[in-house]
Amino acid sequence: MAILVGNIRLPLEAAEQDAFAAAWKKCGLSSGEVRSSHIYRASIDARRGRITRVLSVLLSLQDEQKEQAVVEQAGKGDIRLKKAVEEPQPTGTASLSHRPIVVGFGPGGLFAAYVLAKNGYRPLVVERGQSMESRDRAVNAFFSGGPFDPASNIQFGEGGAGAYSDGKLTSRINDPMSELVLRTFVEHGAPEEILYRAKPHIGTDILKQVVRNMRKAIVRMGGEVRFGCTLTGLVHRGGVLEAAVIDGEEIPCERLILAIGHSARDTFGSLHLQGVYFEPKPFSVGARIEHLQRDIDRGLYGKSAGHPALPPAEYTLSHRENDRACYSFCMCPGGQVVAAQSEPDSVVTNGMSYHARNGKNANSAIVVSVNPSDFPTSDALAGIAFQRQIERQAFRVTGGYRAPCQTVGDFLQGRATKKQGRVAPTYPIGVQYTTLEGILPDFVVGQMQNGLRQFGRKIRGFDAADALLTGPETRTSSPVRITRLENRHSRNIAGLIPCGEGAGYAGGIMSAAVDGIGCAQEILRTFRPLEERRS
Repeated sequence: MAILVGNIRLPLEAAEQDAFAAAWKKCGLSSGEVRSSHIYRASIDARRGRITRVLSVLLSLQDEQKEQAVVEQAGKGDIRLKKAVEEPQPTGTASLSHRPIVVGFGPGGLFAAYVLAKNGYRPLVVERGQSMESRDRAVNAFFSGGPFDPASNIQFGEGGAGAYSDGKLTSRINDPMSELVLRTFVEHGAPEEILYRAKPHIGTDILKQVVRNMRKAIVRMGGEVRFGCTLTGLVHRGGVLEAAVIDGEEIPCERLILAIGHSARDTFGSLHLQGVYFEPKPFSVGARIEHLQRDIDRGLYGKSAGHPALPPAEYTLSHRENDRACYSFCMCPGGQVVAAQSEPDSVVTNGMSYHARNGKNANSAIVVSVNPSDFPTSDALAGIAFQRQIERQAFRVTGGYRAPCQTVGDFLQGRATKKQGRVAPTYPIGVQYTTLEGILPDFVVGQMQNGLRQFGRKIRGFDAADALLTGPETRTSSPVRITRLENRHSRNIAGLIPCGEGAGYAGGIMSAAVDGIGCAQEILRTFRPLEERRS
């Protein structure tokens, strides 16, 4: 237990010790009464024309018995008790005949496997893509103009799609297990600052090493990781899972955590044919917008732009009109636009940045919500067809893996782009200046135009004529949901546990990781660890 003191506002130049002193004062404490002080959360407030640091401080007292009394005496909402987050523990009593299987090694599968291995369940992890080392070589070769590898790319492989992203660790969920995710990342090489930053991020460069370190830990704790292996089927009788079919090999199991990500379209198809219950779900499509990072800094920080205490500015924007949303998504300060396709003869974009976020451009997705009623059919997998049509049309327009690109000025005027302005595209394979009309659906184009005009009123220069739109962005979230019950099992197959973003239950690294922990906990609550049987 500790005391959490929030809403401490200080100038940019303030030091940690200033925040600690302010927290002690708020609580009516002297420094001698405090055993330890830690920054719990730190953010920048750039509103109202005056930029300040906003911090929360965690205090532990020499006399722990006094902590409750201090909080009650303060009587303020920003001073409260904070319980420590406890790690998952096995409580089940049933016996497992076979080790659990985790399919997919993105954030959901990674944390599910880690929790299982740490508690003695010796999971088998199967991942269709390659290890980070091999995957990096394939991705870099493709970015340099080499062949596309459908088995090892930005979507498939160790770490999942999040390994080639900004490494954001923010989420709209309010789950205490988020702290466990952050602590685990730090234990395996992430910077300690992610524990207290209000908008923590790791960056693709560091995240790749963290993922490798976690994989090695899983193996040390008794787990097994197989790369280049694809789930091709399930064996289930009477609504109960009996085995997984991995590249034709039948592997018995009572529990399978299905964390295959949002782009395993062939696996979605085969499982749907084998009776797994799917339903279509909304997602969003659009394009990546690029500005000079210095322009975004000026638009958000004003005269303070360039201050050494300020990070590269980031934004979150939204506009709703005609019952449809247009919003920014996955903003990457100082980052680049990358090629994110998982199928040949298609073009897909995403954003990525390194930990330093020191690139010349800022980018984010500007996307429009898409509903199942927009899909070509009512089939459960119709959202995939909707995505695929856009991605293949982009490939046809550019005649290859170059991405279609249009300036914001031309996009708003409805004309094709001939050349760039101040902003140079960062898409590694190259772009073709054209128009996004005819690639994106008309309703998406219209809503993006409305949104961009509104965003220009919120951040000066956001709708600048020479900002760039590179597309299409189609993989914002899964186009399907693998429906599950309250106990996290599939709606119609007991023992199958859909997990993470691909199953429709997460929307980024943090929420997928937390969902992975929750899926592992279902096994911990039901079964004894396998290592207990050996002893």
